[in-house]
Amino acid sequence: MKGFPASLLLLFLVGFATFNWVLALPHDVVREDSGNFILGQNDFGTWENQILQTAEASGSSKNDSQSPLLLAANRTKRPDIRHGFRVYEGGWDIANPNYWTSVGFTGATGFILSILWFISFGIALLIHRFCGWKLNLKGEESKTSQWICLALLVVFTCVAIIGSMLLCIGQNNFYHESLDTLKYVVNQSDYIVDTLKNVTEYLSLAKTISVAQVFLPSDVMDDIDKLNVDLNTAADTVADKMSINSHKIRKYFTAMRSALITIAVVMLLLALVGLFLSLFGYRHAICILMISGWLLVTITFVLCGLFVILDNAVSDTCMAMEEWVDNPQAETALSNILPCVDPKTTNQTLIQSKKIVNDIVSVANQFIYNFANANPSPGSPNDHNQSGPPMPALCYPYNSQLEETRCGDNDVTIGNASTVWQKFVCQVSEPGVCTSVGRVTPDIYSQMVAAVNESYALQHYTPPLLSLQNCNFVRETFHNITTGYCPFLHNHLKIVNIGLAMTSVGILLCLLLWILYANDPQMGGVSAKLFFSIQRWRNGSQNINNASRNDELTTSSIIGAV
Repeated sequence: MKGFPASLLLLFLVGFATFNWVLALPHDVVREDSGNFILGQNDFGTWENQILQTAEASGSSKNDSQSPLLLAANRTKRPDIRHGFRVYEGGWDIANPNYWTSVGFTGATGFILSILWFISFGIALLIHRFCGWKLNLKGEESKTSQWICLALLVVFTCVAIIGSMLLCIGQNNFYHESLDTLKYVVNQSDYIVDTLKNVTEYLSLAKTISVAQVFLPSDVMDDIDKLNVDLNTAADTVADKMSINSHKIRKYFTAMRSALITIAVVMLLLALVGLFLSLFGYRHAICILMISGWLLVTITFVLCGLFVILDNAVSDTCMAMEEWVDNPQAETALSNILPCVDPKTTNQTLIQSKKIVNDIVSVANQFIYNFANANPSPGSPNDHNQSGPPMPALCYPYNSQLEETRCGDNDVTIGNASTVWQKFVCQVSEPGVCTSVGRVTPDIYSQMVAAVNESYALQHYTPPLLSLQNCNFVRETFHNITTGYCPFLHNHLKIVNIGLAMTSVGILLCLLLWILYANDPQMGGVSAKLFFSIQRWRNGSQNINNASRNDELTTSSIIGAV
């Protein structure tokens, strides 16, 4: 059959071109990950009238008609299947179905290949089954073709094996890197929740502050209750959303990992078993193997398409994050991943905390002026036999405009008040009356220290909300993702895609050669001849080695006898 070598060469060139074309699928953009490819749609949602909301576009107060910033606008310009293949121009937006259809178009190549392969090879199997199509290779030329087929079968089997190994390595690395990225985003979300919870706890604790039965004003306590409702609701919403999303994401990645491992192992076994059956001429078993390979190659092409979509989605997300880092105050679709704090609500929280600090200072100073430093007549309600130098008052950290002020020389600061006031504690008798020089009893002193500690906590633990308000926290988070996670995710996805391509193309070409082995009995003869030639060579080598040993023993015996 003279045309066979030419047709076989053409088959090889077509297969090789297909292999390189699949490897050329887009992986070009280095992602700067993630958050939302990991978090899915509307991860934290929109919380009206709560503390965590989408950051307003810079300058939106001046121009309400300003359109939001489109992230990764150039990269996401792809055909939109839902709108007659018109170019999608909405930028990165995971909440937009049109974005997902445009990203899905990037995987069309893998899906089309799977359909074409499934139909074409299925037709070939039907023709072979019902029309009795066979190949008969005779003559010297056939021997050369048979040896070429054997060599190509070994090469394509090796390609499939290497592809399966790359697939296992790539999916394992991608799985762990994805979970690390998810863990990082979850930790950042937990930081937001903890910050909000800490503020609410300190605000609630402020309601319990009293010095000698002097409490905060009732209107201040009402304001604390209202603010705590908003803060607690926002914190609970973040925690619940993240818990649900992280569980879903882990579930999806675990299922994806199981599918890839199954494909890699089955393809590896298929390639090895197919090579073994072909070498030893088990034609009927090869027919069963061909059907399995036909279906597996179809599935692998589908997975190629899915991972091309995933790679593009990751790349889009990373690029969107990188652009948002340069425009952190802009209104974008990325705000749903880790939102900046609504400035209005944050300012309200900060202002309220400053007012509470001043109110606590007023409570402490009210006792100092009216009780501790007073010299009441014996037997009066304010008398507990206090004596000695007057007790210094507590400095107000903020003025009437809630701006920071400097303390006077005779005042003590919140930082050193407990140490200074300890010198004014007297010893008391059982009824609670001072028996030594001092202005306050130990019980009152402990109440004053509690008030000072509460003021210190509100002063130092409420300001971290500013990092959420001005988006510094979110900007740092996205920057760390784009620089520390995206490049690795991209590389691991690339290895997965290469492994899928090599495995599918390797098995595809092996299937074509298995057809030859299943239809031509002479093909198995070449493999058998090669196997027996190797066996004869090994046996011949062993005989030569045994003869050499016998000659050496004989020579040694003769020399010993002489």
